[in-house]
Amino acid sequence: MAQSLPYLAQYLPILIFLGIALALSCVFVFLPMGVSRLTGAHNPNAEKLSEYECGFPAFEDPRSQFDVRFYLVAILFIIFDLEAAFLFPWAVSLKQSGWAGWGTMMVFLFELVIGFIYAWKKGALDWE
Repeated sequence: MAQSLPYLAQYLPILIFLGIALALSCVFVFLPMGVSRLTGAHNPNAEKLSEYECGFPAFEDPRSQFDVRFYLVAILFIIFDLEAAFLFPWAVSLKQSGWAGWGTMMVFLFELVIGFIYAWKKGALDWE
């Protein structure tokens, strides 16, 4: 037991870090909710409880059908968001990757532009 104590002491900074992170997250999450509840800011009404973002009521029959274009717009957003996520590391490492990296990224961007034009022509971005 005495010999394993130095090995366990190496984990003490990690445990302290986790404890501080847990305490701060509890403070920053629960304190504002508690203060707003105590100060009377919690006042739900019909406008606050109405649907938003998706455009259909939140509490209906789960088997009801709704417009698929909502999913299509969400998928297009994810695709173009991932494009931006790939552009940042590419831009940082452009010196190391050279012309081969530049050409590869141009092919990637060209494919995305073709997909964007296709979605635009099909009317996937039109919302009625």
